[in-house]
Amino acid sequence: MNYRHAYHAGNFADVVKHVLLTRIIEYLKRKPGAFRVIDTHAGSGLYDLSSEEAQKTGEWRNGIGRLLDAKLPDDVTALAAPYLDAVRAFNAGHPFRYYPGSPVLTKQLLRGADRLTAIELHPEDCFALRTRFAGDWQVRVIELDGWLAMGSQVPPKEKRGLVIVDPPFEKEGEFKRIVDGLQKAHRRWPGGTYALWYPIKDHNAVTAMREMLKQTGIPKIMDVVFELRQPSAEPRFDGTGMIVVNPPYVLEDELKVLLPALREVFAEDRSALAETVWVTPA
Repeated sequence: MNYRHAYHAGNFADVVKHVLLTRIIEYLKRKPGAFRVIDTHAGSGLYDLSSEEAQKTGEWRNGIGRLLDAKLPDDVTALAAPYLDAVRAFNAGHPFRYYPGSPVLTKQLLRGADRLTAIELHPEDCFALRTRFAGDWQVRVIELDGWLAMGSQVPPKEKRGLVIVDPPFEKEGEFKRIVDGLQKAHRRWPGGTYALWYPIKDHNAVTAMREMLKQTGIPKIMDVVFELRQPSAEPRFDGTGMIVVNPPYVLEDELKVLLPALREVFAEDRSALAETVWVTPA
């Protein structure tokens, strides 16, 4: 599976992933102490939905485009507000065109003392990130393999924060790299929060990953599962998932509000699934 960000920016998976990301960051902001967000596969930062790549798939129309048009209950609106406000901020005064990736979205939410480390291996995407954040003392951009960063960039000096792992799934073995990378980082920084994205396409590979996670012995692993439809007979992008390690204590209850509403917006049939599952006990 090739999941290069530019082709899929703003699709349903991005929406679910980024709503979850904003809820974790909003929780970190509850305490006065500074924190750091480490984004291991940061991409280029901001995506033009009128670009050739985005137009080729048009996935954003059934993602962020659909959510922006949805009538949401008040409690869902309140929880989704940090995410939706950040997206709208990049489209003020003109037709909807831009979608912020995780590093740009994160930067929008940081307080003055908080920091972002954005890591990207692709030279062109890393250059775009450096250009966007030039002169911004809150952001450090590093051209590096994100999997190596799982060992070299933790723990941060702030001792509080979040590691976002959002690989493009361009190579074989990404599910195993997720587990191996988590183990390596968790040994160095067991108190950090980790959010690791994965696509639900090869259902057997997803099941195998969950079993590998159980075998790590790492506690407090939550799996946030979002499936558009019943599993397809042939490999197809049926859903999206996020492994969250050391989730904020409020996150599960917030997702009980958010996930049913997002399922209502994006579901393709009655088999659509949106739930949290504890892979290892809290």
